Amino acid sequence: MSVRVAIVEAAEALAPTSDTPRLDAELLMAGLLGTNRSDMLLRRMADEVPSGWGHVVRRRMGREPVAYILGEAEFRGLTLEVSPAVLIPRGDSETVVDAALEANPDALRILDCGTGSGALLLVLLAELPAATGVGIDASAAACAVAEANAAANGLADRARIIVSDWTTSGWSDGLGSFDLVVANPPYVEDDADLSADVRDHEPASALFAGPDGLDDYRILIPRLPLVMNSSGIAVLEIGFSQAESVTAIAADAGFTAQLRRDLGGRARALILRRD
Repeated sequence: MSVRVAIVEAAEALAPTSDTPRLDAELLMAGLLGTNRSDMLLRRMADEVPSGWGHVVRRRMGREPVAYILGEAEFRGLTLEVSPAVLIPRGDSETVVDAALEANPDALRILDCGTGSGALLLVLLAELPAATGVGIDASAAACAVAEANAAANGLADRARIIVSDWTTSGWSDGLGSFDLVVANPPYVEDDADLSADVRDHEPASALFAGPDGLDDYRILIPRLPLVMNSSGIAVLEIGFSQAESVTAIAADAGFTAQLRRDLGGRARALILRRD
């Protein structure tokens, strides 16, 4: 069977469980061929289907995310390893990067709280070549992924990854102070109606934050002064309906907040400064 025919058949099989069945099939096939989607579409459609094709299609039919099947995801020009230990980086999170670069373009020390794959930290380091950074995560498995991504993207000498849980006492000991703190904390309500791709496969500890999705903000925001220098900036990703609530939490902790929206016009990030 040719690659062309296999993709058509796979797209039909994936249609009941995916909103993007053709794209999913093309990405999976390109990954199996060891090439990119554009090259495959231009040059490889007449090739014979590689071994393992049926297996990866069945995994996707079971709602496993394409990024986990491929073992990697793209984020703002970086190719990042991903596994079920970390959230899959999403384009919406680029709003955090844009807001951080706008708010503190001269940052020299960056802290990423809950670094996961390292996406936010590593992209910021790539765009701020004079900066160094620290990524912390409560999950040792996530930290291993972030370390691998720092090395693969030539940033290991500027990125230090530490297993640390900012919900516990003493979490900031030895970290020092930072010009810029970024975080994409858990902010999903415990009973939120998520797709099976997300709820059944991505790490719950990085998603859910209590009945209203605000538990982690209530812990993290009052603790930010422990790791921010006097002129430091913090940029937090938020859910699209959480701007008012998180702004209030920030105000109670002595911060003013500026909202940034994503490309879809939804509330997506808050820039925090001390009053």
